[in-house]
Amino acid sequence: MNTRGRYPPGIGCGGGRGGSLNVNLNFQPRNFQQQYVQRGPMQNHHQHSPIFGMDVILFLHCLNTKRDDNNINQVQLQNAIGFNNRDVNWGTLVFTGYANGFEGSSQDWKARLKIPPADTRYRTEDVTATKGNEFEDYFLKRDLLMGIYEKGFERPSPIQEESIPIALTGSDILARAKNGTGKTAAFCIPALEKIDQDNNVIQVVILVPTRELALQTSQVCKELGKHLNIQVMVTTSGTSLKEDIMRLYQPVHLLVGTPGRILDLAKKGVCILKDCSMLVMDEADKLLSPEFQPSLDQLIHFLPVNRQILMFSATFPVTVKDFKDRYLHRPYVINLMDELTLKGITQFYAFVEERQKVHCLNTLFSKLQINQSIIFCNSVNRVELLAKKITELGYSCFYIHAKMLQDHRNRVFHDFRNGACRNLVCTDLFTRGIDIQAVNVVINFDFPKNSETYLHGVGRSGRFGHLGLAVNLITYEDRFNLCIGLSKNLELRLNKFLHI
Repeated sequence: MNTRGRYPPGIGCGGGRGGSLNVNLNFQPRNFQQQYVQRGPMQNHHQHSPIFGMDVILFLHCLNTKRDDNNINQVQLQNAIGFNNRDVNWGTLVFTGYANGFEGSSQDWKARLKIPPADTRYRTEDVTATKGNEFEDYFLKRDLLMGIYEKGFERPSPIQEESIPIALTGSDILARAKNGTGKTAAFCIPALEKIDQDNNVIQVVILVPTRELALQTSQVCKELGKHLNIQVMVTTSGTSLKEDIMRLYQPVHLLVGTPGRILDLAKKGVCILKDCSMLVMDEADKLLSPEFQPSLDQLIHFLPVNRQILMFSATFPVTVKDFKDRYLHRPYVINLMDELTLKGITQFYAFVEERQKVHCLNTLFSKLQINQSIIFCNSVNRVELLAKKITELGYSCFYIHAKMLQDHRNRVFHDFRNGACRNLVCTDLFTRGIDIQAVNVVINFDFPKNSETYLHGVGRSGRFGHLGLAVNLITYEDRFNLCIGLSKNLELRLNKFLHI
């Protein structure tokens, strides 16, 4: 196995990715007037005559490499560059090129991309208040950059700016950011960048709390890495264990799944995690709940001691601190939660009696401009009854909950995401991480019992800085949760919904 070193941007070969010398002759820094100087003392420094009136000197410093170890030789380099440069030091390659020629070739790959139409909708500061960085500033693989741009990503969001360069250095990360601000790409991009596609072992594990989120996250990884030869597998409970075992006998580089299923496969000896260098925990607070933590503690012991752990969520209760102290080594802490709810979501409440809720919901459907809506109930039985009632009122409606067969859940999730239905009734199963851009209205038909469920639920609308609406139907019995529980913990600023 050819283990490649990892270096921060600007250090090592290949623009910050480390390893043996693989010179990308099309690469050119953005500012051609900037002089790149060698970090150490330079020997045999000669004056270079300008070529076509412009000197462009690139120093590619290769740490701990010798001439015989390089993947190219001097003749190949001279032929590729197109001129004979005798001042080639195999510790430091110095060559002079014509800037305009390099610039043109470095932009050709962008012209061939199939970039989707730009999203011209208004976006809030949650995703626009950036430092002005570009994805190319992180010295990512070109094939990965192609996937990023073809996914429709234009530039990094605030959480991506903070986490991607730190993750590439190998540091543990504890990151807290609002729902719908790009956390998934914030860990998928460095994970795909660090994978050695020539080494057919599991190198990255991404843990999520729900099956639907696992499917969504694996799809994001496949789309971002579609130009890479990286094999992504998703495994969750409720699916065929035999099929997962057979799949693991094929190459897998990145594994996405729920803790229980991955632990089961690891115990059976078919999921080998001894070479897994990165563990990502999405919705980390949910993964540290009593439901998942015992499995998580066992699973971590299958990983190497020097693994990297990335934790992402919008809410971090006290349980996170104990886990951090036990398993994370000097983590880099990122907290972008200046306030808890997204700036683009307007929150309302309507004070109603229980028997008035369906009538109120019917009025909302007739008055609001709804692209797609998600309606939350507190029990499986109420989900099915409400979905039936909405259908009787003449509106298209699906429902989903944890007691459904997995194939049925997958079909509902897929069809709703593709716009086959306007309204989805569900339990808190859908409060975590589900990203459907067309959803602009969230309705809490039953008011949540805790602040975390409320925060994640309303975050299904207003995704990635867009505008959204959250409507809460409040009964007399809900007054305690609203006035004392949620408003105190979340500092909610709810507006009263009039004229219903």
